[in-house]
Amino acid sequence: MVPLFLAVLADRPTAGVPAALGAMFAGINDRPGGRRSSVSRVGVPALAGAAGLLAGSLLPAAGPPGAAVFVLPVLLGALGLLAGALSSTGPLASACGTQLLVAAVIGAGMPLPESGGERALLFLAGAGWAVLLRLVLPSRFFLLAPPSRRPGGRGLYRYEGEIEAVAGVYAAVAGLLRAAGGPRAPAHRAALTAALDQAQDALSGPWLRRYASSAAERRLHARYTAALPLAEAATALAWAGEPLPGRVAEGPLRLARAVRTGSTCGPLPAPARSGAGLRALDDALLAAAEAFDHRAGQSLRTAHGRPGLVPVLRGAFGPAGREYGIRVALCCGISAAVALGLDHEHWYWMPATAVFLVKPDLGPLVSRVLSRAAGTVVGAAVFAGFFGLGAGPPPAVAAVAVCGALIPVATRHFAAQTAVVTVLVLSLVLLAGEPQAAWGRVVESLTACAIVLLVGHLPLPGQRGHRVRTAVDTAVAAAHRYLRHVLAHPQDGPGRGTLRRDAYRSLAAARAAVDLSAAELPPVAGPTAGFEEVAGALERLVDTTTACAVHLQDGSGELSPPHAERIAAHLAALDAAHRASGRSGVLA
Repeated sequence: MVPLFLAVLADRPTAGVPAALGAMFAGINDRPGGRRSSVSRVGVPALAGAAGLLAGSLLPAAGPPGAAVFVLPVLLGALGLLAGALSSTGPLASACGTQLLVAAVIGAGMPLPESGGERALLFLAGAGWAVLLRLVLPSRFFLLAPPSRRPGGRGLYRYEGEIEAVAGVYAAVAGLLRAAGGPRAPAHRAALTAALDQAQDALSGPWLRRYASSAAERRLHARYTAALPLAEAATALAWAGEPLPGRVAEGPLRLARAVRTGSTCGPLPAPARSGAGLRALDDALLAAAEAFDHRAGQSLRTAHGRPGLVPVLRGAFGPAGREYGIRVALCCGISAAVALGLDHEHWYWMPATAVFLVKPDLGPLVSRVLSRAAGTVVGAAVFAGFFGLGAGPPPAVAAVAVCGALIPVATRHFAAQTAVVTVLVLSLVLLAGEPQAAWGRVVESLTACAIVLLVGHLPLPGQRGHRVRTAVDTAVAAAHRYLRHVLAHPQDGPGRGTLRRDAYRSLAAARAAVDLSAAELPPVAGPTAGFEEVAGALERLVDTTTACAVHLQDGSGELSPPHAERIAAHLAALDAAHRASGRSGVLA
C-alpha cells in the first residue's frame, strides 16, 4: 500500500501501479522461514519481473505498424518457451520464469504513461520495499510470545525464522520416535525430511556481513548440525518397526525448547542403549547436549546443494524443460492471439492468467483451473460490490491494502489467492486510468482456463511425463551414491550425512512429482503411472540404507546378513519397478 499511497499523494497514481505489482509478487513468492533466505527467494524473481516489464514495454513496437495482433503472440510465445524451460529446473527458477513472463505480458498490454525503464525501476522499488519490511519487522509469534518463549530468549529477533526451523527439526525427530512401530511412522519420517529441508533452506540464505561471525549465528549452525545424527538414528529406529519407550522422545523435545528459548538443554532422560539404533540415538543426544552447552558454537556452513549455472541450463534444455516450455509457449501465445483477435480492451489479462494456470506446482491441472474460475468469479463479485458504493483513488488504495494483507493467508489455496489477486489487480487497473471491467475479467479468465485445459491435455510428439521421470532419475542416482558411500566408508559420518540429506531431499521431490502426476486426468497421469512403485521402492531402499549406516557405525564395520538381504531385495525391487515404468535398469 505504501508505494501506491505515496504515488497517489504525488498525483501520479499510475507510477504506483508497477510498484504495487512488485510488492504483490513479493508477497506471493515469500514463504515462512528465515529472513535472509527471503532476500533471494523474493529478490531474484523481482529482478526477473523487472526485466520482463522492461522487455514487455518494448514488444508492441516490434514488427511493422498495425501487425501487433500477429507479432505479439509470436514474441510472447517465444518468451514463454524460454521462461517455461527455465522454470522446470527448480522452485526459484519457476518463480523467476513465471514473474518474467507475466510482467512481460503486463508491460506489453497495460497502457501506462511511464517508460519501460521507469516501470522496471518502480517494480523493483515495490519489491524492495516488501523485502525491507520482511527483514526489519518482527513476526506475530515474536510480538505475542512472552520474553522467555521468544526465539533466542530476550535477544534480537533477526534469526527467529532460522531458530523456528531448527527447533522444528528436533520436534520432528521427537514425533518420529513417538510414531515408531505404528502406522503413522512413514508420515512422520516424511515430516522429518520436510523439516530438515526447511532448516537447510533457512540457514542457506545470504548472510548479512555485519552479523556473519556472530555467536548466535554460529550457535544456530552448530545446533542444526547436531540434529543430523539424531535424525539418522530416529529414521533407523522407525525402520526397525518396533515401538519405543516414551522417554526416548523427551530428549529431542527438550532440545527443541532450548533452541526456541536460546538456553542450554539441561538434564536429559536416562539413556536406553539396548540396540544399535538406541545407542546411536543416545550418542547423538550427548553430542547435541555438548553443542548446546558450548554457547560460542562452531562456525559451520550447511551444504545446500544449489545447482550451478551449467546444471540449470542442462535441465532447461533437457526433455522436461522442452516439454514444459512448449506448453507454456502454446498457452501464452494462443491466449494472446485469441484476446487480440477479439479486440479485448484488457487483452493482456488472458495470457497472464494462462501463465499462472499452466504452472504445475499449483496443483493438478483440472483442480487449479476450477480453483481459478471460482476465485475469479468471487473476486470480481467482491470488487463490483465494493466499488458500487463509491469510486476514486482512496477506495482503490484501501482495497489494495486489504488484499496485500490477505495475500500471505490466501496463498494456502489457489482459489483464495485468485480471489484476492483479482480484487487487487482490478483496483490497480482503476488507478492506471483504465475503465472498470470486473465481469470482463471473468470472461477472459474463463477463456484462458479453457485454453490451458485444452493445451495441458494436448498430445505432444515424444514421451510425456519428463518432469516426473527427471525427478525420479535424480532420486535414484542420489540413493545409489548414498548406498555406495555407506558400504565403502561406514565410519565417515560427515560425508554420509551430506549424501543422506541429498538422497532424502531428492526422494521428497520425486515423491511430490509422482503424487502430483497421479492426481491428474488419465491423459496426463497415464504415462507416469508406473513411477508410484519406483518411488515406494526408493523410500524403502533409502530408509534401509540409513538403518545399515547406523548398524555399521555401531558394529564391526561389516554388514549383517539380514541387512544385506534387505538391501539386495530392495535393489531388486527398485530395478524391477524402474524397468516396469519404461526405463532401463539401474543396477548397471
